[in-house]
Amino acid sequence: MLLKKLFRTLWQYKAQFISMVIMVALGVGVFLGFNVEWYSLEVNTNEIYEATGFADFRIYSDKGFSPEDLEAVRAMDGVEDATRFLSLNVSVKDDTDTLALTISENMQVSGIMVMEGEPYNAEDPDGFWLSDSYAKANGIALGDQLTLTYQVISVTGTVKGLVKSSEYLICLPDTNQMMPDYSTYGFVYISPVMLDRAIPALYKALIGSLYHQINVRSSLDKPAFVEAADKALGTTRLILSKDETVSWSEAQGEVNEGKTMASILPVLFLAIAILTMVTTMHRICASEKTQIGTLKALGFKDRRILIHYSAYALIIGLLGTILGIGIGYGLGWFIMNPDGAMATYIDVPSWTLYAPAFSWFVIIGINAFLAFIGFLSVRKMLQGTAADALRPYSPKRMKHLRFEETRRFKQLGFGTKWNLRDCVRHKARSLMTLFGIIGCMVLLVGGLGMKDTMDAFLDVFYEKAINYTTRINLDEENTTPEEGKALAESLNGDWSASRAVQIGDKGYTLEIHSTLHDKVRFADTDMKIIPLDDSGVYLCSRIARDYHLKAGDELTFSPYDSNEHYTVPVAGVLDSMTEGIFMTNTFAEKAGIPYQVSSVYTDSAEIPDNPHILNRQSKQSIMDSFNVFMDLMNKMIWLLVIAAVILGIVVLYNLGVMSYTERYREMATLKVVGFRDSKIGRLLISQNLWLTVLGILIGIPAGIGVLQYLLTALASEYELKLVLGLPTWLISILLTFGVSLMVGLMVARKNRHIDMVAALKTAE
Repeated sequence: MLLKKLFRTLWQYKAQFISMVIMVALGVGVFLGFNVEWYSLEVNTNEIYEATGFADFRIYSDKGFSPEDLEAVRAMDGVEDATRFLSLNVSVKDDTDTLALTISENMQVSGIMVMEGEPYNAEDPDGFWLSDSYAKANGIALGDQLTLTYQVISVTGTVKGLVKSSEYLICLPDTNQMMPDYSTYGFVYISPVMLDRAIPALYKALIGSLYHQINVRSSLDKPAFVEAADKALGTTRLILSKDETVSWSEAQGEVNEGKTMASILPVLFLAIAILTMVTTMHRICASEKTQIGTLKALGFKDRRILIHYSAYALIIGLLGTILGIGIGYGLGWFIMNPDGAMATYIDVPSWTLYAPAFSWFVIIGINAFLAFIGFLSVRKMLQGTAADALRPYSPKRMKHLRFEETRRFKQLGFGTKWNLRDCVRHKARSLMTLFGIIGCMVLLVGGLGMKDTMDAFLDVFYEKAINYTTRINLDEENTTPEEGKALAESLNGDWSASRAVQIGDKGYTLEIHSTLHDKVRFADTDMKIIPLDDSGVYLCSRIARDYHLKAGDELTFSPYDSNEHYTVPVAGVLDSMTEGIFMTNTFAEKAGIPYQVSSVYTDSAEIPDNPHILNRQSKQSIMDSFNVFMDLMNKMIWLLVIAAVILGIVVLYNLGVMSYTERYREMATLKVVGFRDSKIGRLLISQNLWLTVLGILIGIPAGIGVLQYLLTALASEYELKLVLGLPTWLISILLTFGVSLMVGLMVARKNRHIDMVAALKTAE
């Protein structure tokens, strides 16, 4: 009998049950989806790190490392393994593409995973093991021949394997580019034998060792490793830990960003679902009070009645959880699939979905808590005797509030008084409606505000700051400063030099710029373009913040491979993509800081062949990668907007139906005394709109606060400044208002079906 009643009651309150199932499904789905995203990324990246022997430390030297240097490093305590390593950007002959030509003498460190083709052979004289993503983007197959060029060196070989490498997990040519573009840039591994045969003997004598890097697997922390390495090598070297490399830091940054997102948005959805469940189950049990009393009078034990009504909440939880698991894995797959958002950024061999173990315990806990809510709701109705339980539920008697006695209140219209009293009488429902509207606004302001912020960021740092058409990268080792400057002048361009420096024990980039032709610009902390003057150095915001420096202070730094220390005045603070120090060439020369010209920036359409040019990069290629990034971000924003609309509709409709049920007798009374359906409908809608206005007023600053937190927690490396455009304000407000009005109209239509006689003859 109770089983039949269970299904009849589910059908009777189908609107509330469906809305609650949707809310639980959204809450569980968003919670599981965000946790699946970061955990899957962590597991999949760790697999390739382990399989390819991703290095813990990288030691750099401008002069190169000999085999004896490598053995000295290997002999250090705490070093598991090491290899001499080469990564050199070379050109693809008869093409504008660039490849990172790579050799690892010991493939147990910084090696590769062969996805297709032959295993890597360290003695192969003509084999290329090419990035499979680059090969796919350019239609290259196994057996194809490629010719790579670098200065006077030309290397021709056959593609024998398609591979992935943890060293190029995020394959970017430089820090100016945010997203990989495998159609123009990739990597290729060759054997040391092939490189040795390709380099003329005379050239070897001139340049010495090509291996300017030693990659090390070690369990030491960085300070201990740096101290041991400096002692073993006899001099200070630039040493970067894996935390300072793009392939590790950016991937782990994505994992941490996922964890942060998983701690914010899912909490919002779950909190709304649980709080709505509390209110809904209380009202359903109140409406079922007579039925509960009848069951008790017929001899059903309290325990059996408790189990029966708790089952409603449990069914909602289980159905919502099943749908939510599907939504969660669907959301995870949307982001984490070979053709999805993350795969365009991070190049891993597999995109298997994993959920962290704790998420299942949380989901089980949610279902247990929902059942407990149902248990508490019905237990309250079972208090007392069967006769007490048979009496219909009566809301607590409301006393006149002090503001109702004021002259101002008495001057208000009937509808305003009625709605104010109802809000005070049903505080929980009113607060839940308000909470739902605030949640909707937070999602809209956060999502659309992120787009405004990124648009402003790209406009300043790439549309305005990048004022050149082509960037030419030079061979620093074989180009004198005079030759680099002469090339820039012949192209009516500007130039820059860069070198690694350290502040304390941390490495940064020092950039020296000549900006006579205004090809490269800089933005201050207010995102305004400013010129660099010759009075001192400019720091990026992160360095200034970490070392508590400002304009007028002094900074001391030391170039790597040098015993020199320079103390210079700080002229200002910049926002920059690069975590570095900036100065003019005039100031560098005045301070006695040596440099080699590394890049030339020009608008010249014709760039002559020059032995000093390594490769070229167009501004358009950089912007194309941003377009991919923005396309992915726009998809995420649309997801947030859709989630906000669904959240608003479900919460407001559920609570609107509850409000209609609670005021059914009052509306029947109004109809009896002559109120038209349209007038009663306006009363219902007006209360919703009041709460909507209040929710919008609270939701706007709440959304701004959440967005600012996300920018600080998720994108601090980009030094983003929060920007909200007028369209964002209008769309967020109008969309929230529109959802509220639409739901209000849907609920208001129900008053046409009020049975006045049945409503008014029920006992109080």
